[in-house]
Amino acid sequence: MASLLTDPLFETSGHGPPPNNNYYHVAVTKSDVIWRWWKISPRAVDRYSTPGELKEPHQDFLDDTWLQSEVSVVFGRRILQYTKALCQGHYDYLEQLSDALLLRIINHLELEDVGQLGRTSRKFRKLCGSEEFWEQAVKRRCNTVSAEVASLALVVGWRGIFFTSKLQLQKLISRRRLKAEEHQEGQVSDPDAKGSPDESSETDQTSGAEKDSHFGIISDLCLGTDPGTRFDSSASCDIDPDPNPESEASSDSTVPVPCQLFQDI
Repeated sequence: MASLLTDPLFETSGHGPPPNNNYYHVAVTKSDVIWRWWKISPRAVDRYSTPGELKEPHQDFLDDTWLQSEVSVVFGRRILQYTKALCQGHYDYLEQLSDALLLRIINHLELEDVGQLGRTSRKFRKLCGSEEFWEQAVKRRCNTVSAEVASLALVVGWRGIFFTSKLQLQKLISRRRLKAEEHQEGQVSDPDAKGSPDESSETDQTSGAEKDSHFGIISDLCLGTDPGTRFDSSASCDIDPDPNPESEASSDSTVPVPCQLFQDI
């Protein structure tokens, strides 16, 4: 396990609390604690002040109440406690793993567990809400993901794809295909327009489903199922858009439709 440890084990930096505007940096290596500071002041007497550095072995830092106080004042008591824990040999091996490896581990968890993990730290909250995680989640539950679904994910996000019903995805892709055909035929009224009303509507229509994936309520969701209509979240797999998009106007996307209707799509 020691091979997983990086050097430095931990480091952070930032300005001191007002009125102190100096800049500080603390780093914990495998053998020392390094404290650095840069004096920032408009006074002429401080103009040529040089940066300072103090390096102490772990045991010396644990006995140095002054340096511990400085770390606590600048970075807070939580950072001080974490620094002391590292000096005492209490390593957090999970935090030392790369993001790519952590994402592979997270993808083996149930959706409810992912929501709980996202509450444990800022790092895991970022990973559990990242596009990389939700892209892997969609692809893991599908044999293949069509190019049209991947293109739609650039607009609505992979989380939006995961929590959107199969019927709704079919409609969104059909509209994008129709829009592309109209553009190719030169029927777009303003070809120089940077934005597309259809793309805006696509984002709005999937935002409701995406909101349901917030970590605060993620425990109420069923893995691989749209929480609103209980659709199978494999909606993103091999969707063949309706060749007759004109029929969309007469359909109601809010009415649950049996998933069997899409098995032959």
